[in-house]
Amino acid sequence: MDSHSRPSFFVPLLETLLTLVITASFSHPAFGEGFRILDQSASATAQGGAFAAQADDPSAVHYNPAAITDLPSLQMTVGTLLVNGAIDFRPPSGPAIEGDFGGTFANPPPSSFFVSARLGDLMSPSFDSWTLGLGVYSPFGNITSYPRSSGITPILTRTASPILDITPTVAFRAHPMLALGAGLDIYTFSDLFGEGHVEIQQTAADLARAGFPFAPNDHTELNGRDTALGYHAGLLFTPVRNEREQPLVNVALVYRSRVTLNLKGQLLNGSRGFALGAKADLNLPQVVTAGLAVWPMRNAQREWKLEIDVDYADWTSFDHLDVTLSNGAVLPNPRNWQTSYVVMAGTEYKFISPALLPSWDIAIRGGYVFADSPVPERTFKPDVPDSNSHSYSAGIGFLCRRGGTFLGVIPCGTAQEGLGLAALGFDLAYQGIFYQSRSISNNQDPRVHGVWDTTIHVVSLNLRANFDVSRAD
Repeated sequence: MDSHSRPSFFVPLLETLLTLVITASFSHPAFGEGFRILDQSASATAQGGAFAAQADDPSAVHYNPAAITDLPSLQMTVGTLLVNGAIDFRPPSGPAIEGDFGGTFANPPPSSFFVSARLGDLMSPSFDSWTLGLGVYSPFGNITSYPRSSGITPILTRTASPILDITPTVAFRAHPMLALGAGLDIYTFSDLFGEGHVEIQQTAADLARAGFPFAPNDHTELNGRDTALGYHAGLLFTPVRNEREQPLVNVALVYRSRVTLNLKGQLLNGSRGFALGAKADLNLPQVVTAGLAVWPMRNAQREWKLEIDVDYADWTSFDHLDVTLSNGAVLPNPRNWQTSYVVMAGTEYKFISPALLPSWDIAIRGGYVFADSPVPERTFKPDVPDSNSHSYSAGIGFLCRRGGTFLGVIPCGTAQEGLGLAALGFDLAYQGIFYQSRSISNNQDPRVHGVWDTTIHVVSLNLRANFDVSRAD
């Protein structure tokens, strides 16, 4: 085969992409600060999300789009999260109220899909500096539910916001020390994923008092959906490399734009056949992330990385979620959230081709996160029972290259001419998120006064496939 020709692989690749996207589900509980989703890769989750300056798998499309320039050939990763947690609300009087995040485990489980393709490896050397990426996942969202017999049912029985983000991305290696990346964020909803809209369910006591033709125990739902466009950009600066041209120091900077979803839907009372048009604006914050990664050890046998990232989110745009109904009534929902930050620290120690498994890399990971809550006491609500939180994580990763077998059965590579499998990987992580106990006593709604405690457990799983192009001599 001519050294400048490349195999036709785009049709099977497109079929693979469509299959993975359609079969994944993206209805997320919230387990970041506010209702951001910080966990998008098992490798990153195990390191406390400190991944923007490493970002060495296709989830870099999210963590730092510039980093996909360091991913050779074609790489894919698909992941899912097993999420379990509890919300414990103890009011000043009466029984405690226990909420959760959609059941024993969030169902369907939150999932993500990422792919990167370095054009110089797959098409022509003239495109060697360019890499394309695509992600389908949810950087924002939540599911929260409470018993219908609790004392806060007029405020909330269930809320869900399965916001889907489709992120076509392009990255350019401008200099051996500098890579740049940018892409679109297409926020939307789909009936394939959850209910396909933002929804808030509650009993009708407050609406009945406001003059709506409801009985206090009627169950109502507010819903809405929209598609909106944002963007993200990142850079990766590598001032120090080793003799093998691997980074020893990486500096990352990532920006994600503010976006407004103009939600349009209905206020429904199914038991009475009642429906009104409804609309509300949901403002997602702009986010800036800075990261520093260093490798005190990086050679042919061992790699040790340390990273710290600082994440700043401007939640001041989330000032209200007022609902305007088609009859002219307005249901006020003030928020007045504040700016907040997240500090993430993580490490990875990797064994490369150990003697017992010469075709494998094995990584051991750990991390810590402190997340500052943007939610003020005055407008604290049960849908996002947020407070400052501490997270602890650990995980392990395996990458099996050609010559090895995955799970003792599946060959980790193919020797065929053209686009062939080069490696298979599996990553596993656990993260415990412990929210500080929060006492609410000065809220605009006294029904939420009391002590709130939230704990979330996350198990993150990822499968990875790397491909490369082999040519005949």
